[in-house]
Amino acid sequence: MSQRDTILHLFAGGCGGTVGAIVTCPLEVIKTRLQSSGLTLRSVYIPQVNLNTINGPGVVRPARVAPGLLQVLKALDISEGCAAEINDIGEITFGIVCSALVSFKEELSVENRLGKVYKLYTRAIYFAAYSKAKEKFNAVFVPHSNAVNMCSAGFASFITNTLMNPIWLVKTRMQLESRKRGEKASNAFQCARHVYQTEGFKGFYRGLTASYAGISETVIHFVIYEALKKNLEEWRFTVRDNDKNVSDFLGLMIAAGISKMCASCTAYPHEVIRTRLREEGTKYKTFLQTARLVAIEEGYSAFYRGLQAQLIRQIPNTAIMMTTYELIVHVLG
Repeated sequence: MSQRDTILHLFAGGCGGTVGAIVTCPLEVIKTRLQSSGLTLRSVYIPQVNLNTINGPGVVRPARVAPGLLQVLKALDISEGCAAEINDIGEITFGIVCSALVSFKEELSVENRLGKVYKLYTRAIYFAAYSKAKEKFNAVFVPHSNAVNMCSAGFASFITNTLMNPIWLVKTRMQLESRKRGEKASNAFQCARHVYQTEGFKGFYRGLTASYAGISETVIHFVIYEALKKNLEEWRFTVRDNDKNVSDFLGLMIAAGISKMCASCTAYPHEVIRTRLREEGTKYKTFLQTARLVAIEEGYSAFYRGLQAQLIRQIPNTAIMMTTYELIVHVLG
């Protein structure tokens, strides 16, 4: 792969991730709030009436349940305003410019690198690493086989998780930050400085083990996506031997949505554990200890809190991201 190809995949990945993130940003905040332990403390109370009591009158007993997606959305709007849902859209928008200038990132200030590029760098690094790894593994295994797709996706995820965990931690802390309506949110640089002052450098790598566990989700997603993409390519050459058109990219969008839905449902619990580990000043210390504590205190259903918001967000997000990526690679490549 030439340097031009690497830059192309870097640029296409950054653009794809940025476009998808802009469209689905509000649900990202809601999903993170649903995954956090703080939501349990703010659970709503549903009255349960027991009519068969010894004393005769019915007794109202509160039952603690976790709020749903719409309840969290309403609470965010009432207490913090709509800005809570889109507090990082401005930072994400900046990402599409940064992706074109990723080779000249030394020109960006420290604050911009921390606060405005976490969405773009994740996808830019991932797709560049994935395409490079795929080229290498094609020379080791049967070209374009499932083994190549699995190894490439796993390698790219490992590299991306290791490099981007500090920025992801800052993003999670910003999304979990509670504030009153009209109160100005902390920016990414302030949040990063607070993490360093209170937890040291190692604090930026909280939740990394859960991110490594999440590599399985990426592997499942790309194996299914590549298989569906291959079938679409074979169908296109069978039915009509010509260049790609709108229907082909629509097919890629559907393939990306299906593959991400399967991957998210299979590997979702690691996201809940990862969010808990990234919370500030919590009792959660390690991956296994967090998993055990959540299961004991909240039950196994807690591992799937926020899944509804995740699916509503991730399916269109991934479909838009992958299609944008494929379109840019096709046009510029």
